[in-house]
Amino acid sequence: MAEQRVKETVVIIVGGGPSGLATAACLSNLSIPYILLEREDCVASIWKKYTYDRVHLHLAKQFCELPLLPIPSSYPTYLSRMEFVQYLNDYVSHFRIHPIFRQAVEAAAYDEVAGKWNVKARDSGTGSDEVKEYRSRFLVVATGESCDASWPEIEGLQSFTGDILHSTQYKTGEKFKDRSVLVVGSGNSGMEISLDLANYGADTSVVVRSPIHVLSRTMTSLGLVLLKYLSLYWVDSLLVMMSKIVYGDLCKYGIERPKEGPFAMKDKYGRYPVVDVGTYQKIKSRQIQVLPGINRIRGTNVLFEDGKEYAFDAIVLATGFKRSTKAWLKGDEYLLGDNGLSKRSYPNHWKGLNGLYCSGLARKGLYGAAMDAQNIAQDINTVL
Repeated sequence: MAEQRVKETVVIIVGGGPSGLATAACLSNLSIPYILLEREDCVASIWKKYTYDRVHLHLAKQFCELPLLPIPSSYPTYLSRMEFVQYLNDYVSHFRIHPIFRQAVEAAAYDEVAGKWNVKARDSGTGSDEVKEYRSRFLVVATGESCDASWPEIEGLQSFTGDILHSTQYKTGEKFKDRSVLVVGSGNSGMEISLDLANYGADTSVVVRSPIHVLSRTMTSLGLVLLKYLSLYWVDSLLVMMSKIVYGDLCKYGIERPKEGPFAMKDKYGRYPVVDVGTYQKIKSRQIQVLPGINRIRGTNVLFEDGKEYAFDAIVLATGFKRSTKAWLKGDEYLLGDNGLSKRSYPNHWKGLNGLYCSGLARKGLYGAAMDAQNIAQDINTVL
């Protein structure tokens, strides 16, 4: 293999999702040179390629804006997938962001002698053995909370004779009309996919294995505003009270509320409350059946922990994501944990050692990613 010339810059950003784009814009605004590496063939690939059609932002648009470019006032309060994608495309054009696509990072290590980060990336699109090398003084990990699809270990899953797909492969419930579908996972994706399936006439069931909080969009946005003025305890207490008034006793539908508050659980465990956009009414009317954890699968039959067994035509795994960051990031024991998320406490979660940073990896959503990007750019600027 011919020797490749090393591309050198001040900052390398790994990841072309909203976190990486926000960081690039903030660096550009301060005239700090950077290279942005993205393993897919487009920016924001989760939004453009791996998200179901009906998805909308669950938070009001003011909590989802990236730095330095507001979401247009003509856009609705809760953006659709295509509206948010258009905003991101406009963001890229406005700040003249030019990622290097199809660059799957295989290794990133800090050279103590040179005081630089050495990054090696392989072309993820052609299957080529060519490895390109990059070098920078600073490295920003912006690979996102939603990175690689996570497939659960369920006894007998491989024996299932119907259709199996991960939520990243699901687009619409249209082809599932009159079919019996089991959704595994009760986070926001699982609940909204269940709603979509029910709306298209599928016989829909959803596995709710653990206690969850159910909030409306208004409650969630109100909570974010109140956190600026009240303690987390009081905000959580208010939201739980409001949820009980609006949704009543969820236990009779197979859903338990956690003992800890919704924002406390998000901060501690990264478990977001379910932002209800209509699923609750479908559950209440029994158009969506709530089932407990799965014991095992045999053929088309699924046995649940309560001893009941049902047959399904398809299974949708809304089982979230995992991150492979620790597989390629060498020598960092300070900033990121084994799960690929920041293990440092807020508000210093974004800064590591030797010029290492992370953006959007603190379970703070788009709002947190925007703040991370600004902090990182300002911090780098003070050093240069």
